[in-house]
Amino acid sequence: MAKVPSLLVGLLLLCGLAAMGEANEKYKDPKQPIGIRIRDLMKRMTLAEKIGQMTQIEIKTATPEIMKEYSIGTTAEEWIQMINDFQHGSLSSRLGIPMIYGIDAVHGNNNVYKATIFPHNVGLGATRDPELMRKIGAATALETRATGITYAFAPCIAVCRDPRWGRCYESYSEDPEIVRAMTEIIPGLQGDIPANSRKGIPYVGGKDKVAACAKHFVGDGGTISGINENNTIIDWHGLLSIHMPAYYDSIIKGVATVMVSYSSWNGKKMHAHNQLITEFLKNTLKFRGFVISDWQGIDKITSPPGANYTYSVEAAINAGIDMVMTPFSHSEFIGNLTDLVKKNVTSMSRIDDAVARILRVKFTMGLFENPLADLSFVSHLGSQAHRDLAREAVRKSLVLLKNGENADPPLLPLPKKANKILVAGTHANNLGYQCGGWTISWQGLEGNNLTTGTTILSGISAAIDPSTQVVYSENPDVELVKSGNFSYAIVVVGEKPYAETFGDNLNLTIPEPGPSTITNVCTSIKCVVVLISGRPLLIQPYLPLIDALVAAWLPGSEGQGVADVLFGDYEFTGKLAHTWFKTVEHLPMNFGDPHYDPLFPLGFGLTTKPIVG
Repeated sequence: MAKVPSLLVGLLLLCGLAAMGEANEKYKDPKQPIGIRIRDLMKRMTLAEKIGQMTQIEIKTATPEIMKEYSIGTTAEEWIQMINDFQHGSLSSRLGIPMIYGIDAVHGNNNVYKATIFPHNVGLGATRDPELMRKIGAATALETRATGITYAFAPCIAVCRDPRWGRCYESYSEDPEIVRAMTEIIPGLQGDIPANSRKGIPYVGGKDKVAACAKHFVGDGGTISGINENNTIIDWHGLLSIHMPAYYDSIIKGVATVMVSYSSWNGKKMHAHNQLITEFLKNTLKFRGFVISDWQGIDKITSPPGANYTYSVEAAINAGIDMVMTPFSHSEFIGNLTDLVKKNVTSMSRIDDAVARILRVKFTMGLFENPLADLSFVSHLGSQAHRDLAREAVRKSLVLLKNGENADPPLLPLPKKANKILVAGTHANNLGYQCGGWTISWQGLEGNNLTTGTTILSGISAAIDPSTQVVYSENPDVELVKSGNFSYAIVVVGEKPYAETFGDNLNLTIPEPGPSTITNVCTSIKCVVVLISGRPLLIQPYLPLIDALVAAWLPGSEGQGVADVLFGDYEFTGKLAHTWFKTVEHLPMNFGDPHYDPLFPLGFGLTTKPIVG
């Protein structure tokens, strides 16, 4: 989902009509079957109220006064008060239909200060641990509920086939089977579906759970040269075998919503793709939740975006999109869709299908019974239990790519007791860099003041013997390294934060001064390089200089998880979930390709044994 660079979330536009009472309101009776409640409510709704349910707007558009009044995201309590203010407005409408409020909680509730920031998906795929994913989903649900929010735009189940894509770190793997396994995060977010549940029926099991969103349907990770929002050229068999499988699993596990991709399949925009959205997702796969557009996604059906907005509305709704993110043009959307229905261009049955799906999710979530948030879950935000879980995830995500030459003893695990050690690199003491994009802001931030967490440097300092001297220099020159009499060095370098198109990168080199730091340090003393990145980067030219190499991905707020494994408190177990290329000229290159010649293949990862005692 695309975002403007601030803490912005969607909420449903609900028509504020005068309150009226009606007898025998079955839709308000939780003892009634959901199907009866849906039908009872829909027969009472006007066209305007139905289209209101299909409209999702951005927070500033909804209530600028509240944005002015609150410092959004400062505390959980302020989030709750803000959301309840919105909800009171919804509940005072004629039919009292509660709103649903969604947020991009893509690696924890990453928009909120002090929340636990889990590793991004690129690292979680390397864990190969579905049970860990379930626990992370449950923790994320609690921390999202802690701010009064009931809907998470996660998980991203893209299959990244080209690391040049700026969203590759949101993908668990290039291998659809690994991505399928990682969908276990969905029952963590939503709860386990009942044993007798029908396939495709959305399920959200309790006040400590949130509605999930499988995204981006479909083929977003297969675009030409990894260009974001571009064209995925692949035949039907390839689409089904590579990009579709995780959707099967998500639907079986009761995922509440599916978000459509900005990208195209063989030249046709996904936001206008009736064959895939209606005929396949809804009719063939029997998905009964609602389909949501991406941020201004229908605008981009035309080029330039918004060139023919009436056509975009028609194409998107008739393709099967049920809820449309219209952050800045909701009045135009509502007007256009109303005219399309009155002119019979869009059928009333299509509107009713969309609204029934939206209401099904709301009833399933218990929003009609419990529309208002309270402070019950505030203590879970950034709790120690969740930070311990994130630290475990960091440990399991690390992939050891090199550990000495064949004739040399391995460098890792490092001794905790040494005379003096050097820690170097731009990413060693930078919480923002290790968290990456989608952290507090859309594009991410730098520095250590964005949220609460532990840098890798802090983790190293806490792990070593008290007698060991630590010298930190972000980019030391050769003279310092040679004259320092260091026992060994830990160099932490990598990419700066980015999100979406801003991360598209055709060369995939390590940004300076990373290469200079590697060269200055590793030519003089024993060194381990810890690479912080959202994807494999060009590392081959520096490999001969490096004694040990660790892919740490984007580990999040718990940097001490890196130190846990470097110093042997835990073993290295992570395995590559993305092929590591030799040169960008070889891209795209994925396991199973005819000329597969990687630097490190899918599944590669050296192991170590923990130091006992």
